[in-house]
Amino acid sequence: MTVLIPKGALIVSCQARADNPLHGPVYMSAMACAAEAGGAMGVRANGVADVRAVRAVTSLPIIGICKVWDDRFPVYITPSFENASCIAQAGAHIIGLDATPRPRDGEPVDRLISRIRTELGREVFADISTIEEGRAAHASGATYVATTLSGYTEYTATQKNTGPDLDLIATLVSELPLPVVAEGRFDTPDLVAAAFERGAHAVVVGTAITNPREITRRFVRAAQARMGNRGS
Repeated sequence: MTVLIPKGALIVSCQARADNPLHGPVYMSAMACAAEAGGAMGVRANGVADVRAVRAVTSLPIIGICKVWDDRFPVYITPSFENASCIAQAGAHIIGLDATPRPRDGEPVDRLISRIRTELGREVFADISTIEEGRAAHASGATYVATTLSGYTEYTATQKNTGPDLDLIATLVSELPLPVVAEGRFDTPDLVAAAFERGAHAVVVGTAITNPREITRRFVRAAQARMGNRGS
Protein backbone atom coordinates (compact mmCIF):
# COMPACT_ATOMS: atom_id res chain seq x y z
CA MET A 1 0.00 0.00 0.00
CA THR A 2 1.44 3.36 -1.06
CA VAL A 3 0.10 6.69 0.16
CA LEU A 4 0.48 8.91 -2.92
CA ILE A 5 -1.39 11.94 -1.54
CA PRO A 6 0.81 14.03 0.79
CA LYS A 7 -0.43 14.91 4.25
CA GLY A 8 -1.89 18.40 4.31
CA ALA A 9 -2.78 18.30 0.62
CA LEU A 10 -5.58 20.22 -1.03
CA ILE A 11 -7.11 18.08 -3.76
CA VAL A 12 -9.19 19.79 -6.42
CA SER A 13 -12.11 17.94 -7.97
CA CYS A 14 -12.15 18.82 -11.68
CA GLN A 15 -15.54 17.63 -12.86
CA ALA A 16 -18.36 19.07 -14.95
CA ARG A 17 -21.57 17.33 -15.91
CA ALA A 18 -22.84 17.24 -19.48
CA ASP A 19 -25.12 20.25 -18.96
CA ASN A 20 -22.23 22.41 -17.75
CA PRO A 21 -20.53 24.76 -20.27
CA LEU A 22 -17.15 23.52 -19.01
CA HIS A 23 -17.91 19.86 -19.66
CA GLY A 24 -15.18 17.94 -21.46
CA PRO A 25 -11.49 17.03 -21.28
CA VAL A 26 -10.18 20.29 -22.74
CA TYR A 27 -11.68 22.36 -19.95
CA MET A 28 -11.03 19.85 -17.19
CA SER A 29 -7.36 19.50 -18.08
CA ALA A 30 -7.09 23.29 -18.01
CA MET A 31 -8.77 23.27 -14.59
CA ALA A 32 -6.21 20.74 -13.40
CA CYS A 33 -3.35 22.92 -14.64
CA ALA A 34 -4.82 25.93 -12.87
CA ALA A 35 -5.27 23.92 -9.67
CA GLU A 36 -1.68 22.72 -9.75
CA ALA A 37 -0.42 26.24 -10.37
CA GLY A 38 -2.41 27.35 -7.33
CA GLY A 39 -0.82 24.75 -5.07
CA ALA A 40 -3.14 21.74 -5.27
CA MET A 41 -1.37 18.44 -4.62
CA GLY A 42 -3.91 16.12 -6.21
CA VAL A 43 -6.81 16.05 -8.68
CA ARG A 44 -10.08 14.13 -8.74
CA ALA A 45 -11.42 13.52 -12.25
CA ASN A 46 -14.31 11.59 -13.78
CA GLY A 47 -14.34 9.43 -16.87
CA VAL A 48 -11.73 8.01 -19.21
CA ALA A 49 -11.45 11.09 -21.45
CA ASP A 50 -11.01 13.54 -18.58
CA VAL A 51 -8.59 11.32 -16.66
CA ARG A 52 -6.47 10.81 -19.76
CA ALA A 53 -6.45 14.55 -20.51
CA VAL A 54 -5.53 15.46 -16.96
CA ARG A 55 -2.76 12.86 -16.88
CA ALA A 56 -1.31 14.40 -20.05
CA VAL A 57 -0.82 17.79 -18.37
CA THR A 58 0.14 16.98 -14.80
CA SER A 59 2.13 14.51 -12.74
CA LEU A 60 -0.03 15.09 -9.66
CA PRO A 61 -1.81 12.06 -8.16
CA ILE A 62 -5.16 11.57 -9.89
CA ILE A 63 -8.12 10.10 -8.07
CA GLY A 64 -9.95 8.68 -11.06
CA ILE A 65 -13.62 7.77 -10.93
CA CYS A 66 -16.17 6.56 -13.44
CA LYS A 67 -19.72 7.77 -12.88
CA VAL A 68 -22.37 5.46 -14.29
CA TRP A 69 -25.97 6.53 -13.72
CA ASP A 70 -28.55 3.76 -13.70
CA ASP A 71 -32.06 4.22 -12.28
CA ARG A 72 -31.95 0.66 -10.97
CA PHE A 73 -29.00 1.28 -8.64
CA PRO A 74 -28.13 4.06 -6.20
CA VAL A 75 -24.37 3.50 -6.56
CA TYR A 76 -22.93 5.39 -9.53
CA ILE A 77 -19.30 6.12 -8.59
CA THR A 78 -17.16 3.37 -10.17
CA PRO A 79 -19.66 0.58 -9.51
CA SER A 80 -17.80 -2.21 -11.31
CA PHE A 81 -14.34 -3.64 -11.89
CA GLU A 82 -14.65 -2.89 -15.61
CA ASN A 83 -15.17 0.79 -14.79
CA ALA A 84 -12.14 0.77 -12.49
CA SER A 85 -9.98 -0.97 -15.10
CA CYS A 86 -10.79 1.66 -17.75
CA ILE A 87 -9.92 4.48 -15.37
CA ALA A 88 -6.65 2.80 -14.39
CA GLN A 89 -5.67 2.39 -18.04
CA ALA A 90 -6.44 6.08 -18.62
CA GLY A 91 -3.76 7.04 -16.13
CA ALA A 92 -5.23 7.13 -12.62
CA HIS A 93 -3.04 5.56 -9.95
CA ILE A 94 -5.80 5.96 -7.36
CA ILE A 95 -9.29 4.62 -8.04
CA GLY A 96 -12.19 6.32 -6.29
CA LEU A 97 -15.36 4.36 -5.67
CA ASP A 98 -18.59 4.33 -3.70
CA ALA A 99 -17.77 2.07 -0.75
CA THR A 100 -21.28 2.00 0.72
CA PRO A 101 -23.09 -1.36 0.94
CA ARG A 102 -25.92 -0.16 -1.31
CA PRO A 103 -26.92 -2.09 -4.46
CA ARG A 104 -24.62 -1.63 -7.44
CA ASP A 105 -24.23 -2.96 -10.97
CA GLY A 106 -21.13 -4.94 -10.10
CA GLU A 107 -19.59 -7.19 -7.50
CA PRO A 108 -19.79 -6.46 -3.73
CA VAL A 109 -17.63 -3.56 -2.67
CA ASP A 110 -15.20 -5.64 -0.61
CA ARG A 111 -14.40 -7.81 -3.63
CA LEU A 112 -14.15 -4.75 -5.86
CA ILE A 113 -11.61 -3.14 -3.55
CA SER A 114 -9.59 -6.36 -3.42
CA ARG A 115 -9.56 -6.75 -7.20
CA ILE A 116 -8.47 -3.15 -7.78
CA ARG A 117 -5.59 -3.60 -5.35
CA THR A 118 -4.45 -7.02 -6.58
CA GLU A 119 -5.36 -7.16 -10.27
CA LEU A 120 -4.88 -3.52 -11.24
CA GLY A 121 -2.19 -2.65 -8.71
CA ARG A 122 -3.94 0.62 -7.90
CA GLU A 123 -4.65 2.36 -4.62
CA VAL A 124 -8.30 2.66 -3.55
CA PHE A 125 -10.02 5.87 -2.45
CA ALA A 126 -13.20 4.79 -0.67
CA ASP A 127 -16.10 7.25 -0.60
CA ILE A 128 -18.19 6.55 2.51
CA SER A 129 -20.99 8.18 4.51
CA THR A 130 -20.78 6.58 7.97
CA ILE A 131 -18.19 5.31 10.42
CA GLU A 132 -19.40 1.74 9.83
CA GLU A 133 -18.70 2.10 6.10
CA GLY A 134 -15.28 3.52 6.91
CA ARG A 135 -14.44 0.54 9.07
CA ALA A 136 -15.60 -1.86 6.36
CA ALA A 137 -13.57 -0.08 3.66
CA HIS A 138 -10.46 -0.26 5.83
CA ALA A 139 -11.04 -3.95 6.52
CA SER A 140 -11.40 -4.56 2.77
CA GLY A 141 -8.05 -2.96 2.00
CA ALA A 142 -8.84 0.63 0.97
CA THR A 143 -5.87 3.00 1.01
CA TYR A 144 -7.95 6.06 1.91
CA VAL A 145 -11.42 6.68 3.28
CA ALA A 146 -13.22 9.90 2.39
CA THR A 147 -16.37 11.52 3.77
CA THR A 148 -17.58 12.24 0.23
CA LEU A 149 -20.99 10.61 0.59
CA SER A 150 -22.05 11.89 3.99
CA GLY A 151 -25.34 13.64 3.26
CA TYR A 152 -25.75 11.88 -0.07
CA THR A 153 -26.98 8.45 1.03
CA GLU A 154 -30.60 7.93 2.00
CA TYR A 155 -29.66 7.30 5.63
CA THR A 156 -27.44 10.39 5.99
CA ALA A 157 -29.57 12.87 4.02
CA THR A 158 -30.20 15.09 7.06
CA GLN A 159 -26.49 15.92 7.11
CA LYS A 160 -26.57 17.56 3.66
CA ASN A 161 -27.88 20.93 4.82
CA THR A 162 -25.62 21.20 7.88
CA GLY A 163 -22.30 21.75 6.14
CA PRO A 164 -19.35 19.34 6.01
CA ASP A 165 -19.47 16.34 8.32
CA LEU A 166 -16.63 17.39 10.60
CA ASP A 167 -17.73 14.97 13.32
CA LEU A 168 -17.40 12.01 10.95
CA ILE A 169 -13.90 13.15 10.02
CA ALA A 170 -12.86 13.28 13.67
CA THR A 171 -14.38 9.86 14.41
CA LEU A 172 -12.71 8.22 11.42
CA VAL A 173 -9.35 9.74 12.38
CA SER A 174 -9.68 8.49 15.95
CA GLU A 175 -10.59 4.94 14.93
CA LEU A 176 -8.83 4.08 11.67
CA PRO A 177 -5.10 3.75 10.99
CA LEU A 178 -5.26 5.01 7.41
CA PRO A 179 -5.45 8.45 5.76
CA VAL A 180 -8.85 10.09 6.21
CA VAL A 181 -9.78 12.56 3.49
CA ALA A 182 -12.41 15.26 3.99
CA GLU A 183 -14.76 15.80 1.07
CA GLY A 184 -18.25 17.18 0.67
CA ARG A 185 -19.49 20.77 1.01
CA PHE A 186 -16.13 22.34 1.77
CA ASP A 187 -16.79 25.74 0.23
CA THR A 188 -14.62 28.12 2.28
CA PRO A 189 -10.96 28.15 3.38
CA ASP A 190 -12.11 28.21 7.02
CA LEU A 191 -13.96 24.91 6.57
CA VAL A 192 -10.89 23.37 4.96
CA ALA A 193 -8.84 24.51 7.95
CA ALA A 194 -11.44 23.02 10.29
CA ALA A 195 -11.06 19.64 8.57
CA PHE A 196 -7.31 19.69 9.05
CA GLU A 197 -7.78 20.68 12.68
CA ARG A 198 -9.82 17.50 13.13
CA GLY A 199 -7.02 15.39 11.72
CA ALA A 200 -7.88 15.07 8.03
CA HIS A 201 -4.96 13.84 5.93
CA ALA A 202 -6.18 15.88 2.94
CA VAL A 203 -9.23 17.84 1.81
CA VAL A 204 -11.05 17.68 -1.54
CA VAL A 205 -12.73 20.85 -2.84
CA GLY A 206 -14.79 20.83 -6.00
CA THR A 207 -17.65 23.22 -6.77
CA ALA A 208 -16.21 26.14 -4.82
CA ILE A 209 -13.12 26.13 -7.06
CA THR A 210 -14.04 24.55 -10.38
CA ASN A 211 -17.69 25.33 -11.06
CA PRO A 212 -18.04 29.00 -12.12
CA ARG A 213 -21.74 28.56 -12.84
CA GLU A 214 -22.53 27.51 -9.28
CA ILE A 215 -20.17 30.11 -7.82
CA THR A 216 -21.97 32.78 -9.84
CA ARG A 217 -25.36 31.54 -8.67
CA ARG A 218 -24.20 31.77 -5.08
CA PHE A 219 -23.12 35.39 -5.53
CA VAL A 220 -26.37 36.25 -7.33
CA ARG A 221 -28.50 34.70 -4.57
CA ALA A 222 -26.57 36.61 -1.92
CA ALA A 223 -26.92 39.89 -3.82
CA GLN A 224 -30.63 39.37 -4.40
CA ALA A 225 -31.21 38.55 -0.76
CA ARG A 226 -29.37 41.68 0.32
CA MET A 227 -31.30 43.85 -2.12
CA GLY A 228 -34.55 42.25 -1.00
CA ASN A 229 -33.80 43.05 2.62
CA ARG A 230 -33.09 46.65 1.73
CA GLY A 231 -36.35 46.87 -0.20
CA SER A 232 -38.34 45.74 2.80
